[in-house]
Amino acid sequence: MSAPAAGAQTVVVTGAARGIGAAIATRMAADGARVVVSDRDGDELRELAARIGAHPVVADIASDGGVQQLVDAALETLGRIDVFFANAGIALGTGLSDTDDGHWATILDINVLAHVRAARALESVWEKQGGGRFVVTASAAGLLTILDDPSYAVTKHAAVAFAEWLSVTYRHRGVVVQAICPQGVQTRMLEASGELEELLSHDQALPPERVADAVATALTTEDFYILPHPEVAGYAALRSAEPDRWLAGMNKLQRKLEDARATRDGG
Repeated sequence: MSAPAAGAQTVVVTGAARGIGAAIATRMAADGARVVVSDRDGDELRELAARIGAHPVVADIASDGGVQQLVDAALETLGRIDVFFANAGIALGTGLSDTDDGHWATILDINVLAHVRAARALESVWEKQGGGRFVVTASAAGLLTILDDPSYAVTKHAAVAFAEWLSVTYRHRGVVVQAICPQGVQTRMLEASGELEELLSHDQALPPERVADAVATALTTEDFYILPHPEVAGYAALRSAEPDRWLAGMNKLQRKLEDARATRDGG
Protein backbone atom coordinates (compact mmCIF):
# COMPACT_ATOMS: atom_id res chain seq x y z
CA MET A 1 0.00 0.00 0.00
CA SER A 2 1.36 3.42 -0.89
CA ALA A 3 1.82 5.96 1.90
CA PRO A 4 -1.12 8.35 2.39
CA ALA A 5 -0.65 11.90 1.17
CA ALA A 6 0.29 14.54 3.74
CA GLY A 7 -3.15 16.16 3.44
CA ALA A 8 -5.07 12.88 3.64
CA GLN A 9 -8.14 12.54 5.81
CA THR A 10 -7.40 11.53 9.40
CA VAL A 11 -9.49 8.76 10.96
CA VAL A 12 -9.79 7.06 14.35
CA VAL A 13 -11.57 3.71 14.72
CA THR A 14 -12.38 2.11 18.08
CA GLY A 15 -13.11 -1.59 18.47
CA ALA A 16 -10.88 -2.07 15.46
CA ALA A 17 -9.17 -5.38 16.21
CA ARG A 18 -11.79 -7.38 14.31
CA GLY A 19 -15.24 -7.34 12.71
CA ILE A 20 -16.83 -4.11 11.51
CA GLY A 21 -14.13 -1.96 13.08
CA ALA A 22 -11.32 -3.79 11.30
CA ALA A 23 -13.21 -3.62 8.01
CA ILE A 24 -13.82 0.14 8.35
CA ALA A 25 -10.19 0.79 9.25
CA THR A 26 -8.99 -1.32 6.32
CA ARG A 27 -11.28 0.49 3.88
CA MET A 28 -10.30 3.93 5.18
CA ALA A 29 -6.60 3.11 4.85
CA ALA A 30 -7.13 1.70 1.36
CA ASP A 31 -8.88 4.94 0.40
CA GLY A 32 -5.81 6.92 1.45
CA ALA A 33 -6.71 8.02 4.96
CA ARG A 34 -4.23 8.23 7.81
CA VAL A 35 -5.68 5.88 10.40
CA VAL A 36 -5.36 5.32 14.14
CA VAL A 37 -6.92 2.06 15.32
CA SER A 38 -7.79 1.26 18.91
CA ASP A 39 -8.94 -1.74 20.92
CA ARG A 40 -8.27 -3.49 24.21
CA ASP A 41 -6.90 -6.53 22.34
CA GLY A 42 -3.36 -5.45 21.65
CA ASP A 43 -2.14 -8.47 19.69
CA GLU A 44 -4.90 -8.47 17.06
CA LEU A 45 -4.84 -4.68 16.92
CA ARG A 46 -1.12 -4.49 16.20
CA GLU A 47 -1.46 -7.21 13.57
CA LEU A 48 -4.19 -5.23 11.81
CA ALA A 49 -2.22 -1.97 12.07
CA ALA A 50 0.86 -3.55 10.51
CA ARG A 51 -1.24 -5.01 7.70
CA ILE A 52 -2.99 -1.77 6.71
CA GLY A 53 -0.37 0.80 7.68
CA ALA A 54 -2.26 2.27 10.63
CA HIS A 55 -1.07 3.43 14.06
CA PRO A 56 -2.30 1.21 16.94
CA VAL A 57 -3.36 2.60 20.32
CA VAL A 58 -4.28 0.03 22.94
CA ALA A 59 -6.87 1.75 25.14
CA ASP A 60 -9.88 0.94 27.29
CA ILE A 61 -12.81 3.15 26.31
CA ALA A 62 -14.67 2.08 29.44
CA SER A 63 -13.01 4.95 31.28
CA ASP A 64 -12.51 8.68 30.78
CA GLY A 65 -8.78 8.13 31.03
CA GLY A 66 -8.76 5.50 28.31
CA VAL A 67 -10.74 7.66 25.89
CA GLN A 68 -8.62 10.73 26.58
CA GLN A 69 -5.49 8.64 26.10
CA LEU A 70 -6.79 7.58 22.69
CA VAL A 71 -7.74 11.11 21.59
CA ASP A 72 -4.40 12.52 22.77
CA ALA A 73 -2.43 9.77 21.02
CA ALA A 74 -4.45 10.25 17.82
CA LEU A 75 -3.85 13.99 17.82
CA GLU A 76 -0.15 13.46 18.43
CA THR A 77 0.03 11.00 15.55
CA LEU A 78 -2.38 12.60 13.08
CA GLY A 79 -2.36 16.28 14.04
CA ARG A 80 -6.15 16.44 13.75
CA ILE A 81 -9.13 14.08 13.81
CA ASP A 82 -11.41 14.41 10.79
CA VAL A 83 -13.50 11.31 11.45
CA PHE A 84 -13.97 9.47 14.73
CA PHE A 85 -15.61 6.04 14.42
CA ALA A 86 -17.12 5.20 17.81
CA ASN A 87 -17.40 1.57 16.82
CA ALA A 88 -16.58 -0.50 19.91
CA GLY A 89 -19.55 -2.39 21.31
CA ILE A 90 -20.53 -5.61 23.04
CA ALA A 91 -23.53 -7.91 23.33
CA LEU A 92 -24.19 -10.00 26.44
CA GLY A 93 -26.67 -12.35 24.79
CA THR A 94 -28.57 -12.82 28.05
CA GLY A 95 -32.25 -12.54 28.87
CA LEU A 96 -33.94 -10.42 31.48
CA SER A 97 -33.47 -12.76 34.44
CA ASP A 98 -29.85 -13.52 33.54
CA THR A 99 -28.73 -9.91 33.20
CA ASP A 100 -27.97 -8.50 36.63
CA ASP A 101 -27.13 -4.90 37.52
CA GLY A 102 -23.43 -5.51 37.01
CA HIS A 103 -24.03 -6.77 33.46
CA TRP A 104 -26.23 -3.77 32.72
CA ALA A 105 -23.52 -1.43 34.00
CA THR A 106 -20.92 -3.09 31.76
CA ILE A 107 -22.91 -2.88 28.56
CA LEU A 108 -24.07 0.68 29.26
CA ASP A 109 -20.44 1.61 29.82
CA ILE A 110 -19.30 0.28 26.43
CA ASN A 111 -22.33 0.77 24.18
CA VAL A 112 -23.43 4.19 25.43
CA LEU A 113 -21.08 5.95 27.82
CA ALA A 114 -18.03 5.30 25.63
CA HIS A 115 -19.71 7.45 22.95
CA VAL A 116 -20.41 10.14 25.53
CA ARG A 117 -16.79 10.09 26.70
CA ALA A 118 -15.49 10.31 23.15
CA ALA A 119 -17.72 13.23 22.22
CA ARG A 120 -16.78 15.02 25.42
CA ALA A 121 -13.07 14.56 24.66
CA LEU A 122 -13.59 15.68 21.06
CA GLU A 123 -15.65 18.79 21.82
CA SER A 124 -12.61 21.05 22.15
CA VAL A 125 -11.01 19.38 19.12
CA TRP A 126 -14.08 20.14 17.00
CA GLU A 127 -14.06 23.74 18.21
CA LYS A 128 -10.39 24.18 17.31
CA GLN A 129 -10.77 22.46 13.92
CA GLY A 130 -14.06 24.10 13.05
CA GLY A 131 -15.84 20.76 12.86
CA GLY A 132 -15.40 17.04 12.36
CA ARG A 133 -17.36 13.86 11.82
CA PHE A 134 -18.55 11.47 14.54
CA VAL A 135 -19.82 8.08 13.37
CA VAL A 136 -21.47 5.76 15.88
CA THR A 137 -21.82 2.05 15.19
CA ALA A 138 -25.31 1.43 16.54
CA SER A 139 -27.42 -1.37 15.06
CA ALA A 140 -30.76 -2.00 13.47
CA ALA A 141 -31.60 -2.95 17.05
CA GLY A 142 -31.28 0.75 17.84
CA LEU A 143 -34.05 1.59 15.38
CA LEU A 144 -36.15 -1.53 15.92
CA THR A 145 -35.25 -3.94 18.73
CA ILE A 146 -33.66 -7.34 19.12
CA LEU A 147 -35.15 -10.50 20.55
CA ASP A 148 -33.89 -12.13 23.72
CA ASP A 149 -31.26 -9.51 24.64
CA PRO A 150 -32.81 -6.57 26.50
CA SER A 151 -29.54 -4.85 27.39
CA TYR A 152 -28.40 -4.81 23.76
CA ALA A 153 -31.75 -3.44 22.56
CA VAL A 154 -31.79 -0.70 25.19
CA THR A 155 -28.17 0.39 24.79
CA LYS A 156 -28.33 0.50 21.00
CA HIS A 157 -31.48 2.63 21.20
CA ALA A 158 -29.55 4.88 23.57
CA ALA A 159 -26.59 5.03 21.18
CA VAL A 160 -28.88 6.25 18.39
CA ALA A 161 -30.53 8.74 20.77
CA PHE A 162 -27.15 10.18 21.80
CA ALA A 163 -26.08 10.46 18.16
CA GLU A 164 -29.33 12.30 17.39
CA TRP A 165 -28.66 14.69 20.26
CA LEU A 166 -25.13 15.36 19.04
CA SER A 167 -26.40 16.08 15.54
CA VAL A 168 -29.05 18.48 16.80
CA THR A 169 -26.57 20.26 19.04
CA TYR A 170 -23.43 20.48 16.91
CA ARG A 171 -24.37 20.41 13.23
CA HIS A 172 -24.32 24.22 12.94
CA ARG A 173 -20.78 24.08 14.35
CA GLY A 174 -19.56 21.92 11.49
CA VAL A 175 -19.90 18.52 13.14
CA VAL A 176 -21.50 15.78 11.03
CA VAL A 177 -22.94 12.93 13.09
CA GLN A 178 -23.94 9.59 11.57
CA ALA A 179 -25.24 6.27 12.91
CA ILE A 180 -24.44 2.92 11.30
CA CYS A 181 -27.44 0.59 11.76
CA PRO A 182 -26.86 -2.81 10.15
CA GLN A 183 -28.79 -6.01 10.79
CA GLY A 184 -26.89 -9.29 10.67
CA VAL A 185 -23.16 -8.97 10.00
CA GLN A 186 -20.80 -11.93 9.74
CA THR A 187 -18.89 -11.38 12.97
CA ARG A 188 -18.13 -13.35 16.12
CA MET A 189 -21.06 -11.60 17.77
CA LEU A 190 -23.48 -13.04 15.20
CA GLU A 191 -21.92 -16.50 15.38
CA ALA A 192 -22.41 -16.49 19.16
CA SER A 193 -26.10 -15.54 18.95
CA GLY A 194 -27.42 -19.12 18.68
CA GLU A 195 -30.94 -19.41 17.25
CA LEU A 196 -31.00 -15.64 16.74
CA GLU A 197 -28.42 -16.00 13.98
CA GLU A 198 -31.03 -17.26 11.49
CA LEU A 199 -33.47 -14.43 12.30
CA LEU A 200 -30.76 -11.77 12.16
CA SER A 201 -29.69 -13.16 8.78
CA HIS A 202 -33.21 -12.96 7.32
CA ASP A 203 -32.21 -10.14 4.95
CA GLN A 204 -28.74 -11.64 4.41
CA ALA A 205 -25.92 -11.44 6.91
CA LEU A 206 -23.36 -9.18 5.29
CA PRO A 207 -19.60 -9.57 5.51
CA PRO A 208 -18.04 -6.65 7.45
CA GLU A 209 -16.48 -5.41 4.23
CA ARG A 210 -19.94 -4.68 2.81
CA VAL A 211 -20.70 -2.56 5.85
CA ALA A 212 -17.42 -0.71 5.31
CA ASP A 213 -18.42 -0.09 1.68
CA ALA A 214 -21.69 1.48 2.84
CA VAL A 215 -19.79 3.60 5.33
CA ALA A 216 -17.33 4.81 2.70
CA THR A 217 -20.22 5.91 0.48
CA ALA A 218 -21.99 7.62 3.38
CA LEU A 219 -18.90 9.67 4.22
CA THR A 220 -19.48 11.60 0.99
CA THR A 221 -22.86 12.73 2.40
CA GLU A 222 -24.25 14.16 5.62
CA ASP A 223 -27.04 11.56 5.87
CA PHE A 224 -27.62 10.67 9.50
CA TYR A 225 -28.47 6.98 9.05
CA ILE A 226 -26.08 4.57 7.36
CA LEU A 227 -28.13 1.48 6.47
CA PRO A 228 -26.08 -1.36 4.96
CA HIS A 229 -29.38 -3.29 4.91
CA PRO A 230 -31.76 -0.89 3.09
CA GLU A 231 -34.74 -2.96 4.29
CA VAL A 232 -34.26 -1.49 7.76
CA ALA A 233 -35.69 1.83 6.56
CA GLY A 234 -38.97 0.11 5.69
CA TYR A 235 -39.11 -1.74 9.01
CA ALA A 236 -38.48 1.50 10.90
CA ALA A 237 -41.20 3.26 8.92
CA LEU A 238 -43.70 0.49 9.76
CA ARG A 239 -42.70 0.62 13.43
CA SER A 240 -43.35 4.35 13.49
CA ALA A 241 -46.60 4.30 11.48
CA GLU A 242 -48.18 1.13 12.89
CA PRO A 243 -46.54 0.32 16.23
CA ASP A 244 -49.08 -2.28 17.33
CA ARG A 245 -48.81 -4.19 14.06
CA TRP A 246 -45.03 -4.05 14.29
CA LEU A 247 -45.01 -5.24 17.91
CA ALA A 248 -47.33 -8.11 17.04
CA GLY A 249 -45.01 -9.12 14.21
CA MET A 250 -41.98 -9.06 16.50
CA ASN A 251 -43.86 -11.13 19.07
CA LYS A 252 -44.57 -13.68 16.34
CA LEU A 253 -40.82 -13.90 15.75
CA GLN A 254 -40.26 -14.28 19.50
CA ARG A 255 -42.62 -17.25 19.57
CA LYS A 256 -40.85 -18.74 16.57
CA LEU A 257 -37.55 -18.39 18.41
CA GLU A 258 -38.97 -20.09 21.51
CA ASP A 259 -40.39 -22.94 19.40
CA ALA A 260 -37.00 -23.47 17.77
CA ARG A 261 -35.36 -23.73 21.17
CA ALA A 262 -38.00 -26.14 22.41
CA THR A 263 -37.41 -28.35 19.37
CA ARG A 264 -33.66 -28.21 19.89
CA ASP A 265 -34.02 -29.16 23.56
CA GLY A 266 -36.52 -31.91 22.77
CA GLY A 267 -39.36 -30.10 24.54
